[in-house]
Amino acid sequence: MERALPQRKTVLRHRLPVRLWHWLNALLLYVLFTSGLGIFNAHPRLYWGQYGANYDHAWLVLERFGSWITLPAHYDLAMSRHWHLSAAPIFAFALLFYMLWSLFGGHLGRDLAFRRGELAPRHVWQDIRDHARLRFPAGEAALRYNVLQKASYIAVIFVALPLMILTGLAMSPGMNAAWPWLVDLFGGRQSARSIHFIAAFALAAFFLVHMLMVLLAGPLNEIRSMISGRYRVPEARR
Repeated sequence: MERALPQRKTVLRHRLPVRLWHWLNALLLYVLFTSGLGIFNAHPRLYWGQYGANYDHAWLVLERFGSWITLPAHYDLAMSRHWHLSAAPIFAFALLFYMLWSLFGGHLGRDLAFRRGELAPRHVWQDIRDHARLRFPAGEAALRYNVLQKASYIAVIFVALPLMILTGLAMSPGMNAAWPWLVDLFGGRQSARSIHFIAAFALAAFFLVHMLMVLLAGPLNEIRSMISGRYRVPEARR
């Protein structure tokens, strides 16, 4: 007599606000990153301080990015700025609403806050080893973010993304009159531009690692959970 296979448990893993913000954020970051590269191509050099021009010392000099990765797919500074400045306010307000929902809706305390003992060096090192060996959580452990996920999500949501918004505002000439302290906070408009560039590529690196982890953990289950919210819990190891 054949033994019946156990039914795998399916649960609601991602709430609707998380799913909506996730996909909206992915679209907006794509538009902002590619249009930002189009803007950068007008002067592909980075400086520290208040000023930056062709004859000033640049700490980084790059070739123009290829049209395949810029928006639009050819050099057009005006159109790149149009795309960038159209997406930026939507991105900023979406992030603000998501941060407020995370704080007051319980998402931050329930899912992202570090639990007792999670930041112990031994626990962090074990998580690093498990990721390096591609040993992903299973059973009930798969329903909770591990310490590396929590650290990376908190860093992105509450540090990197706000930093992108603030440095973007600091690069605006209008900020010199409206919020001069913001320009001074980053050490000048050119310093803000450099930080903006570094943060953008840090987010791009996070996106690539995130996609790699999704592919390795099981893309169908992971993507389905971010579309419908339903997640099939991997069987616990014996």
